[in-house]
Amino acid sequence: MRIDIWSDLVCPWCFLGKRRFEQAVTELGVDVEVVHHSFQLDPSFPRGTSRSTREVLAEKYGRTLEEADAMEAQMEERAAADGLEYHLDGVHMGNTVDGHRLVHLAAERGLADAVVERFYRAHFTERRSLFDRDSLVELAAEAGLDAAEARSVLESDAYEAEVAADGEQARALGATGVPFFVIDRRFGVAGAQSSEVFTQVLRRALEPAAS
Repeated sequence: MRIDIWSDLVCPWCFLGKRRFEQAVTELGVDVEVVHHSFQLDPSFPRGTSRSTREVLAEKYGRTLEEADAMEAQMEERAAADGLEYHLDGVHMGNTVDGHRLVHLAAERGLADAVVERFYRAHFTERRSLFDRDSLVELAAEAGLDAAEARSVLESDAYEAEVAADGEQARALGATGVPFFVIDRRFGVAGAQSSEVFTQVLRRALEPAAS
């Protein structure tokens, strides 16, 4: 069964949604082919720069910095309930196009899920940069990509068009945010739903094959 997932690498709900979906897949014991797609929450963010996530959240939602801190603390608790370790104090936001370009490279090498997982853990747990090319190359290599090839991609415009096309496809499907899942090319699931919701949708997708 094919599963298409649109996500951004600095979206805390995307990592959480990925883990909840994986829990449902494990529970059902179903074989799936996961195809990762790029979605940039803020493509206008200047490349090579970053800002404190708490400042971005405060501005976006009209909150104080203290209220933004509370939001991040709540997110850490939600993640922990699903077995994820988030450390959001001091985390920064930035343009994720370079990270997404490396995910496209990884897809061609059969390593997309490993690279996505490594980038998520680096950002949310280890507070390592996804906006510095040296850091991205190092992380990509840790996930199994060739470091020289990864650097070559980042020094070119490789996969720029593919990243843009992923975003356009998501919008054409009606996705206004991420994570966004398309299961078996038939069922759409928006947001980091519970593992129970994913289980229900997967069971629906399996019904025709069982009938």
